[in-house]
Amino acid sequence: EVGAATTIMTRLLREKGIPITPDEATVMALGIFEDTGSFSFISTREEDFEAAAYLLSQGANLNVISDMMTRELTAEQISLLNELIESATHYNIHGVDVVIAKASVNKFVGDFAVLVHKLKDMENLDVLIALARMEDRVYLVARSRIEEVNVGDVAVSFGGGGHAVAASATIRDLTLYQVEEKLLNVLREKIIPKHRAMDLMSAPVKFVAPEAALSEVEEMLNRYSVNALPVIEEEKLVGLITRVVVEKAVFHGLKDVPVREYMTREFFIVNPDTPYSTVLALIVEHNQRFLPVIQGGSVVGVITRGDLLRHLQLDRSKFPEERSENDLEPRYSRPKNLSRLLEERFPRWVVQLLRRAGSLAKEMGFKVYLVGGAVRDLLLRIDNLDLDLVVEGNGIAFAQELGRREGCKVSGHIKFNTATLFLPHGVELDVATARMEYYDYPGALPKVEFGSIKRDMARRDFTMNTLALNLNPDQFGIVIDFFGGQRDIKERVIHVLHSLSFVEDPTRVFRAIRFEQRFGFKMGKHTVYLVENAVKLNFFDRLAGDRLFKELQYMLNEQHAEECVRRMAEMDVLHFIHPNISYNDSMKKLLGRVKEVLSWFDLLFLDESYERWRVYFYALVDTLDNSELEKLGQRLGIHDCKGKAFIEERGELMQAIRQIYDLDQPSNSQIQRLLRRFTLEMLLFAMARTSRKSTQMAISRFITHLRRTRTLLRGKDLIRLGLPQGPIIGKALDTLLDARLDGVVKTRSDEEALIREHFIRGLRNRKTG
Repeated sequence: EVGAATTIMTRLLREKGIPITPDEATVMALGIFEDTGSFSFISTREEDFEAAAYLLSQGANLNVISDMMTRELTAEQISLLNELIESATHYNIHGVDVVIAKASVNKFVGDFAVLVHKLKDMENLDVLIALARMEDRVYLVARSRIEEVNVGDVAVSFGGGGHAVAASATIRDLTLYQVEEKLLNVLREKIIPKHRAMDLMSAPVKFVAPEAALSEVEEMLNRYSVNALPVIEEEKLVGLITRVVVEKAVFHGLKDVPVREYMTREFFIVNPDTPYSTVLALIVEHNQRFLPVIQGGSVVGVITRGDLLRHLQLDRSKFPEERSENDLEPRYSRPKNLSRLLEERFPRWVVQLLRRAGSLAKEMGFKVYLVGGAVRDLLLRIDNLDLDLVVEGNGIAFAQELGRREGCKVSGHIKFNTATLFLPHGVELDVATARMEYYDYPGALPKVEFGSIKRDMARRDFTMNTLALNLNPDQFGIVIDFFGGQRDIKERVIHVLHSLSFVEDPTRVFRAIRFEQRFGFKMGKHTVYLVENAVKLNFFDRLAGDRLFKELQYMLNEQHAEECVRRMAEMDVLHFIHPNISYNDSMKKLLGRVKEVLSWFDLLFLDESYERWRVYFYALVDTLDNSELEKLGQRLGIHDCKGKAFIEERGELMQAIRQIYDLDQPSNSQIQRLLRRFTLEMLLFAMARTSRKSTQMAISRFITHLRRTRTLLRGKDLIRLGLPQGPIIGKALDTLLDARLDGVVKTRSDEEALIREHFIRGLRNRKTG
């Protein structure tokens, strides 16, 4: 797999230590320059450059090579080139533009390949195959610069050979006409269709029955955000109905009329293998905006104008990377391949797993994509092993087979057609079938139905979260970007996908605020306007409390939680949590102190986990009284016992803090006795809430040292020393702990002496008495 046969010869000569003369080096270098198009053919490899460098070191003469490569054409060559230009004919084969040029001369004309190369460059052709009859033979020279046409395979059919991009053959016993006819047949067999209907279509297809009322059709058009639907009767396509027709009919009072009365009965259809060129002609030239894809008599997909436009934008052969005067970025972006970035950012075993998942999907006839935050964070160069796969096919069957091959546990969720694979290193891989969502009313939980990757991405919250990474082997690492997510990530802006996004799911407002602070992004102007609209129309009151609480937990777990609260206040959504929560100077200072305390605790490296969001939540509701807290607990769906426990703990903590304050310089044992019953989160909050330095120091001392202090003696040791079982054991251990905390005892013998003096001696005296 190198660009020139001479490269292989050069390697063999070097391996065997055979010396070459400067003239031999020049001839061999000329071969490399010719076969690689002076190193411009895409078949050129690193080895070709290395071979040329070696030949240059052996005395290859570049002046001679330059003269040979740029020599003037003879009159016979010019005449032959002109005939090729005049005869050049364009053929569209499976959507690929191929040019065949022919010429005929009675005697041999040299350097025919040079003429073909010049013609290709002059006309900027992707695929050119030239045929020339010279004397009793037909010479075929082929050039290609697109992967759909491997001219090496074409030349083999005529007894020749070459590379995918450059090939030739010499043909005997066939006329020029016969060679051309055979060539067209070979091309139809060998050319991989550039694009087919199956590459553009959306699936699965939503449809209506002929007897459905137009009002029902209108509801479906709105629910699925489409502009047309096929009408299917007994699994056969009988018509099409469009939004324009439905809306006009409903306006005229015909909402109860069956759809069969106004559906379109004359329309074009295609099959999955229909070439892209045919699809383009039907949609553009015949103005059919909705094109059904039929296989075996059933509708397996549809192609809309939107599908076609998206395809055209991604087709780099249709749109070259032009630049406007005021824009340094390409006007049309080429599909980006992130496979190299995957290998840089992900552990090697994860990349290999994703490749195996893609190969399995191909075996099963599915398509599989890495989606969501992992793709977004990959572009942001943020480590994220929260892996989510979407399968266009049966997600559970795919997950089960992948789990079997990987030897890991799989948990399936048949109701949602999702599954989770439990991988090594504590990593979980979530697999879902591509699906779509719709909402019955604002704030409702979404209804889920199966769909395509495009539909699956369309249900996401923001454009930056709509990116998918193709994992199938033939397109591994290619980014699928239907909604401009890459652009928004680059511009560091948050956009919703449609204007009803916050109406359907108000929790997205809190998500947008969270992502703003996490990534340093800003909401787009229209997105900000839609937040203001959702606040004005009060959609948050329809939101289930447990969903609101879950989003609040996510937000308060962020490193910039206090900034999230500030932003909630700016956008006037803080009062939806509770109307008496306000972001004032006092709240701002408290949240700032919480951040300082949590940073202090994290730097202790105690290897102890805690729930960060709880500390911020305690600060957020600090000004609420107990009755308000109870109502908030009911609103957020916090379980009664937990809510009451928090209220009681908060009251007891404030009382303990006052006692520490009153003691002025409390002993270690007093501090431990007052604080030991509180959770770590509550203690951290108390440390942030109090402004008295001595109280902060007392809580700090308890967290870092006192709460971990233990006695050396245990209950069984006290029994061995002579104490009877019963309440006295607990009392003795408490006394020992107080003594150890206050430095009265330090060693095991000290503890034994204290027990003998204060407990065992007393017991003996009472027995004696």
